[in-house]
Amino acid sequence: MFTGIVQHLTRVHSADREDNLLRLSLNLQGMTEGLQTGASVAVNGVCLTVVRIEHDLIYFDVIPESLERTNLGDITAGDLVNVERSFRVGDEIGGHVVSGHVSGTARLTDRRVTGHDHVINLSVDEDWFRFIFHKGFIALDGASLTVSDVNRDAGTFQISLIPETLERTTLGHAAIGARINVEVDAQTVSSVETVERVMADPDWQERFRKLG
Repeated sequence: MFTGIVQHLTRVHSADREDNLLRLSLNLQGMTEGLQTGASVAVNGVCLTVVRIEHDLIYFDVIPESLERTNLGDITAGDLVNVERSFRVGDEIGGHVVSGHVSGTARLTDRRVTGHDHVINLSVDEDWFRFIFHKGFIALDGASLTVSDVNRDAGTFQISLIPETLERTTLGHAAIGARINVEVDAQTVSSVETVERVMADPDWQERFRKLG
């Protein structure tokens, strides 16, 4: 599990493609203390398993499921990625609890900058859009953020970014049209799906009809 507070913005050292596999390596200088093979690290919000450690170079294997569902399938050497190590019990959770199980990707459709007011606009598949609400939690490339506006007719939502987030994450560098990893908040998903099931139940519909 992760907190959604990106600890390191780093460039991909290598991204070697084999048959249905991406072998990814990152230089995590200053973040490797106590890190062991088998540990979980979030890369652009995707929970990956450490498979090899060579000093500060950390290696991961990325399988087709992750390549197809996330923007790691677009990664090449030299690209910037967000990194967070998994949190330990007792650590401060400065963002919100993030699993590292990316729901899908959003497209960056617009970037508006007026002084220190920096807003990005994103579009996302309808399947996930029903879990996105104004002032709700969302993780973009692993960064815990708050939704600042929602346009359901257009299928888009907005995020207002502070300078710290722009400097420390991929979101300050992403180009228009870029794919951004999205993890919707698990508690929101649970609440929405519970309400949907209740509202679809004929017995509950009859009870509501009688109450009305």
